[in-house]
Amino acid sequence: MSYVRCLRGLGSGQEYSSDVPMNLDPVDGRPVEMVIDVERLARERPALSWYRPQRRDMWRFGALLALDIDDPRDAAHIVSLGEGATPLLDYSDDASVRGTGVRLQLKDEGRAHAGYGANPTGSFKDRGMAMVASQARRLGLRRLSVPTQGNAGDSLVRYALASDLSVVVAMPPDTPLPILGSVAAAALRHPDRVGLDLAGPTIREAGAYLKQHYLPQGYFSVATFQEPGWRIEGKKTLGLELAEPAPGDTRWSVPDAVIYPTGGGTGVLGMWKAWDELEALGVIDARRPRMYCVQSDVTPPLVDAWAQGAADTTPATGGATLATGLNVPGGVGHARVLQIVRASGGAAVAVDEAEIAHETRRLWQTRHDWIGTEGAACFAALPKLLADGLLRAGERVVVVNTGSVEKYLPAVRHLL
Repeated sequence: MSYVRCLRGLGSGQEYSSDVPMNLDPVDGRPVEMVIDVERLARERPALSWYRPQRRDMWRFGALLALDIDDPRDAAHIVSLGEGATPLLDYSDDASVRGTGVRLQLKDEGRAHAGYGANPTGSFKDRGMAMVASQARRLGLRRLSVPTQGNAGDSLVRYALASDLSVVVAMPPDTPLPILGSVAAAALRHPDRVGLDLAGPTIREAGAYLKQHYLPQGYFSVATFQEPGWRIEGKKTLGLELAEPAPGDTRWSVPDAVIYPTGGGTGVLGMWKAWDELEALGVIDARRPRMYCVQSDVTPPLVDAWAQGAADTTPATGGATLATGLNVPGGVGHARVLQIVRASGGAAVAVDEAEIAHETRRLWQTRHDWIGTEGAACFAALPKLLADGLLRAGERVVVVNTGSVEKYLPAVRHLL
């Protein structure tokens, strides 16, 4: 059975029923999250009996998720395409950290590896959208809308077509062509199920377009943080996987640092929530990774707020970046991202476009790895973090590659 107790406003603390569809907290306009009753879970499923390590998808965490794959009543709503359970690869020999003593690992969300799960659209967005589609089915919602820089829309379309949902996607015209083409092809093949509108220049304007034209028609918004914590729950599985035991081990533990490309920041909230719940269950202790959020310097709202000591971001003007997933000029969840970064002892870091391009080229030419441009931005941040003493010898440091470079090929082909 689901162990979700309620929804709770991240800012207000106000509690709401998880069985009633809602968007932002009506008290303060901030996001809400799903609250798992970890005390009841620990009592009724002791000694990790909720954990299913033999599964090769994100549903391996069973009743710790907002839907329990082991319960037929929950499983009837779940839409799964093999998402999650991605590998943690050893990158300690990479030139970016060679000779530093840092134990670098890559969490590869972008492509399939033998013996692991695989995100069906080659993006970490599949974790969140699997939960979105499943929760929408649970609540009887049939029409969803999402503004996107690309990957979220591509992912939601895939899950909508795998279920009985319809979706409208709005994306900026400069969305990478492979992603735009994927959504456009789905709209042509399934015009009764998939709609595509171009609106920009950034995800902010795409969201405003949907609010004006589609929400009045009864479409439910599943934009970043607009849905009631569903995408946080899906992204939470990324944090759970970073903590689960390595093959041949039984000890759960978190990395010393996580370097994460950050647009809206759902993944930051999800990972932090995962570790809080694992601690409440007695699986890990109170130690947390230092969170280093990476942005392009053409659109750096989190970096600016971090440097100024501000509690929230100020909406910025979007710029032109190879890492289109980072082109988020402001976010309703950024205040909570900043809280987490500060609580972790981490930082927000900007890298320039030349550095992103250089790392995209280097990683392909030297390793033949399909690292997406957002992941390349994280590698570009490594020299800065090392020079400032923010990463140290002996530490386990994880870079998250959120997607495959294949989805950006027209823009980066000249680099490869």
